[in-house]
Amino acid sequence: MPPHTEPFTRNSRSAILAKVMNESSTAIPENNSINDGLMRGFWYPAARSNRVRGRELRTALLLGIPLVLGRNAKGEGFALRDACPHRGMPLSEGRFDGHAVECPYHGWVFEGKTGQCQAIPSLTARDKLKVDRVFATSFPCEEQDGYFWVHIPDPEQRNEKVPAAPRLPTFSDSYRLEHLEAELPCHVDHGIIGLMDPAHGPFVHQAWWWRKRSSIHEKEKIFEPIPNGFRIKSHSPSANSAAYKLLGVYGEPVTTTIQFVLPNMRFEEIHCGKYWFSSRTTVTPITASKCRIDVCAAWNAFRHVPFFTSILRFFGNLFVEQDRQTMVKQAEGLKYNPPLMLIDDADRPAKWYFALKAAYLKSKQTGQPMEHPIEGPTALRWRS
Repeated sequence: MPPHTEPFTRNSRSAILAKVMNESSTAIPENNSINDGLMRGFWYPAARSNRVRGRELRTALLLGIPLVLGRNAKGEGFALRDACPHRGMPLSEGRFDGHAVECPYHGWVFEGKTGQCQAIPSLTARDKLKVDRVFATSFPCEEQDGYFWVHIPDPEQRNEKVPAAPRLPTFSDSYRLEHLEAELPCHVDHGIIGLMDPAHGPFVHQAWWWRKRSSIHEKEKIFEPIPNGFRIKSHSPSANSAAYKLLGVYGEPVTTTIQFVLPNMRFEEIHCGKYWFSSRTTVTPITASKCRIDVCAAWNAFRHVPFFTSILRFFGNLFVEQDRQTMVKQAEGLKYNPPLMLIDDADRPAKWYFALKAAYLKSKQTGQPMEHPIEGPTALRWRS
């Protein structure tokens, strides 16, 4: 019998998600913003913290929304839509005095954190417009793990409480922190299912320090449901991944746990006695046709080894660049909207991702608790 397959196609409206939604009992109205496959109501990393300094303004793009980022005199970050509500002039082109942003077109002034208008120079004493009732669109903004996180609200859930921004799990007071990034010319769905794909390693990441094509062998892992996602139960790392063997020098068993959480986060923890390595990879949607890999990693191992951070950064950049080049090549093929498929078991995590999105959207639409598509622990087998 041939392996079970599911066809899907690619376009900017996320036809994969549309297929899953069509097979569920939920219908999404045509004017719903989720039709582009981008998930609102979540935090996304907009920019590295060290790129927003002093009174400088920085621009970013999240889910197709242009943003202007800055810090007030207290060092607090803020995010506004990069458009004056008067005539749409980018506020990033204006002046910032450490408290408020001045539009360069007509001098309207907006407080950074709230977006509340503080001055409209053209008004006279006769004008009845209440300046303090005018606002530039502002977004919740928090600084965490070296990023400016911005919360993009769901337009249909305006009164929903905003949770705290995500934080990378760490397991000691002292550790090192590093960041990597790369832009991908594809819809976030393709970036995410590439992120969780367990079978591409020996082909995309062939290297002496990672794994070789000849090392392919059958694997079995136990997956289990967690809130808004799924997890591979703690296990010993793959024998054909040389990088994992480094922690073995400490003489303790090495275990790793990997999990995915909506909308776009992959976490991995590696433990060896008191030593650990923790990473979070997000696939950040920039527009409906472009996304960005953001990797944040922390560790307390090898902290006294000379140049270890530089070496890790070098190989990490090589690893991410291999993914980027692969997605650039895939984008060429996807231009022509070819029929595609998902198979079992290697593509089951991708199927779960789309099912999770569908279940989450159904829950938001109906107001009912989310029905998790994974009923319980599940063994998956594949070769890689």
